[in-house]
Amino acid sequence: YAAFLSKTKNSKSVHEIGLQRSLFFFSLKGYTRDTSFLAMVVDIVQELKQQNSNLVYVCDPVMGDKWNGEGSMYVPKDLLPVYRDKVVPVADIITPNQFEAELLTGRKIYTEKDALEVMDMLHAMGPETVVITSSDLQAPLGNDYLIALGSHRKTKADGTRITQRIRVESPKVDAVFVGTGDLFAAMLLAWTHKHPNNLKVACEKTVSAMQHVLQRTIKSAKVQAGEGNKPNSAQLELRMVQSKKDIENPEIIVKATVL
Repeated sequence: YAAFLSKTKNSKSVHEIGLQRSLFFFSLKGYTRDTSFLAMVVDIVQELKQQNSNLVYVCDPVMGDKWNGEGSMYVPKDLLPVYRDKVVPVADIITPNQFEAELLTGRKIYTEKDALEVMDMLHAMGPETVVITSSDLQAPLGNDYLIALGSHRKTKADGTRITQRIRVESPKVDAVFVGTGDLFAAMLLAWTHKHPNNLKVACEKTVSAMQHVLQRTIKSAKVQAGEGNKPNSAQLELRMVQSKKDIENPEIIVKATVL
């Protein structure tokens, strides 16, 4: 691209874009490598929530992932305690992958039961909605499917808690994309706003839209690469503009199971 609008996010850049002087109803944070930026995000979210108690803060705690069953962090390790002790407690929705959920709780996930207990631990830290966006758990539909798990916990006026839990199995796509985590978190924010009391529908629309975008992307990339050639990263850039209608009103092609 000919131009970039910003560099790596840090605390100075937050002030430069005038974030604190703006009026927000939603806040979404993704990748950063800077602890001072994270600390400032917490301060800003707390300040914005004082101005607007209905503000929804979505945190994608981007720290690492698993490859061939082994987890690895791709950000400095000193970000973990900041996420765990400061960022997650002020978040309303968090979207970790399995490895990040394990890091935040110090608990390994080997079974679906483990995952549900880990989500309960994450609820106890603060967020009402927890979605483990991907995992290496065995999918009931088979090895060609990827499992995501979600949990929404609401406390009623009388103090009782209502918890919705769901499992989503989506077809695996044999390609490496950039930006899928950002897209997932942004769409989950949108659809949970549209369906605040129905995590099942919100996740079905989010994951179905993801599938539409990914399938369109891989189809287009293969055409660009030519027959017999593997698409490169540039050719696999997400076809966001071309998928506008699917993002706005996705046909439900992935169903969630209520647990």
